Amino acid sequence: MIEEIKKRRTFAIISHPDAGKTTLTEKFLLYGGAINQAGSVKGKATAKHAVSDWMDIEKERGISVTSSVLQFQYGGCCINILDTPGHQDFSEDTYRTLMVADSAVMVIDASKGVEAQTRKLFKVCAMRHIPIFTFINKMDREARDSFDLLDEIEKELGIPTCPVNWPIGSGKRFAGVYDRETKKIDLFEDTMKGTRVGTMKEMALDDPEIGDYVSEEAMDTLQEEIELLDGASAAFDQDEVDAGQLSPVFFGSALMNFGVETFLNHFLAMTTSPLPRMTDQGLIDPMQEKDFSAFVFKIQANMNKAHRDRIAFMRICTGEFEAGMDAWHVQGGKKVRLAQPQQMMASERKMIDKAYGGDIIGIFDPGIFSIGDTLTTSDAKYAYEGIPTFAPEHFARVRQVNTMKRKQFIKGINQIAQEGAIQIFQEFNTGMEEIIVGVVGTLQFDVLQYRLKHEYNVDIILENLPYEYIRWIENAEIDINKIRGTSDMKKIKDLKGRPLLLFINSWSIGMTLDRNEGLELAEFGRS
Repeated sequence: MIEEIKKRRTFAIISHPDAGKTTLTEKFLLYGGAINQAGSVKGKATAKHAVSDWMDIEKERGISVTSSVLQFQYGGCCINILDTPGHQDFSEDTYRTLMVADSAVMVIDASKGVEAQTRKLFKVCAMRHIPIFTFINKMDREARDSFDLLDEIEKELGIPTCPVNWPIGSGKRFAGVYDRETKKIDLFEDTMKGTRVGTMKEMALDDPEIGDYVSEEAMDTLQEEIELLDGASAAFDQDEVDAGQLSPVFFGSALMNFGVETFLNHFLAMTTSPLPRMTDQGLIDPMQEKDFSAFVFKIQANMNKAHRDRIAFMRICTGEFEAGMDAWHVQGGKKVRLAQPQQMMASERKMIDKAYGGDIIGIFDPGIFSIGDTLTTSDAKYAYEGIPTFAPEHFARVRQVNTMKRKQFIKGINQIAQEGAIQIFQEFNTGMEEIIVGVVGTLQFDVLQYRLKHEYNVDIILENLPYEYIRWIENAEIDINKIRGTSDMKKIKDLKGRPLLLFINSWSIGMTLDRNEGLELAEFGRS
């Protein structure tokens, strides 16, 4: 069992939209033999869609709106990739997914550098001190100066970088990459975008035939840059990489399939097997804990339209999972049978008999699981740390068009809320049944409207509300009815009946705290 766990590598891919994250994921799957031809992410009716984009709305718009779980075997390792949405409007799904990963691959567009969403996601990785690997993509297009890109990563994200390889030119002048360890050049040739078939020529720096492939001017520039690198860049240190304090950097082109296999080989050599995780009883180490344990990080309804099913995605932390086993549901306080276990290739799935610490599996959910729940066979019945509920920034009142469809509406909006994509609230102490929806980004309103119509046959009307700030009330003894707020404050409650406050202006939060001695407000809740 321990040998199986040691083979596991579980990582998330993060980036700003359009940096090439999903394309890179597809190329990894090609090398693992999981797919035969990579799909296109762009929304063309005739195009083969990316494997990780499986929702209808994703195929129509050419964007990822939900995290996908993809597993494949490569180089003696069993790899679990978590492909996350790049668009900031779906960042809450990404934040939760990053709580599951043992390391992260950060994809950066060589012409754009560090972008807004990259900064946000990097902060979540840094908070967890997980190893971060950087793939600077699209070198086959005109790119910014490589030193400037490294400088920006270090200044913007506050992490030193160590280039493992170095590009020779970019765009039409892109000749390949120089490997700093082997001191050889991998020459760039078009490798038939959608397949792994192609020619990779490797030559020593002093090979007399190098001039046939790389111009004299490019070679002179490379020699100068190598000297600069050796003198200025941070030396590779595995301990610092493990602590998330040094990011190894690779250059390539995911679309042209250049530098992807090199990156994958180095990545597997530099990453570790599943890491210990914190519980309410201290750290639990998968190399020492024999009992099975896992936590739920995502719930997805209607992956199979024919069955209207619900799948609870869980990260196995320790031990061995067997199909049909019983485990203690810590939050539910009872034993449950873990039925119909499956592993995913986006929406494609296969039933499995066994899985191990580090794996991501889907379990049939009869409606009893919530995000953050722990399952274990240990007598200790420990609970893993809860997954943060991030503060929505946009709010709307939701009404169904046909009041006769109230039952479908309530079922649909509750199921979608349980997935964590939206948060739903109600008026506090008014007896009104009106529902207020909170989202991190406004595109989630479109997804909600689309899914209610296509999955539950319910049309809705959304009325935008002016609130921008939400705060959870930390101290339970406070009587919410006696809170003295500002004119732009609104009292609401969440699905668990916990009171919250909405504000239009940020200064109102401080004023409310001043007016109510002892009141404690938090920016995010716990699942």
